Amino acid sequence: MNLVYKRAEEKDIEVLTQTRIEVLRAANQLSPYTDMTEVEKQTVDYYSRTLSKKEHIAILVYDDKKIIGAGGVSFYQVMPTFHNPSGKKAYIMNMYTKPEYRRKGIAWQTLKLLVKAARQAGVSSISLEATESGRPLYEAFGFVPMEHEMELPV
Repeated sequence: MNLVYKRAEEKDIEVLTQTRIEVLRAANQLSPYTDMTEVEKQTVDYYSRTLSKKEHIAILVYDDKKIIGAGGVSFYQVMPTFHNPSGKKAYIMNMYTKPEYRRKGIAWQTLKLLVKAARQAGVSSISLEATESGRPLYEAFGFVPMEHEMELPV
């Protein structure tokens, strides 16, 4: 393996979008025939808006020229709190490693780069959603379940 971890740029939006669709298909167990046209369009718009403003940082992982993994972190602002006086928060998303490359430390290294980027941006609160298969990685890294957060499905 000849692994390269690359911080994505605007010129990488096509590969970022393709990777995002692959992640969504895998995480949601979607058929390859499920129409993702609107999601693709919105994903391109999202990356176009956020990459240049550094509101989102994405890492692409290559084995030579083949894309084999990815991860991203989005930044947002909430009101300051006692535990987070800056109000800066980050959300890790789009973590994915192709099945044949799993259990080799690739996701760990991707996560490490994303957390480092968040800390460099002054963020002290980082959260994520975990699949069952991803949970052991995040727990080993130090993530803990959130006790007080709730969601209202729309």
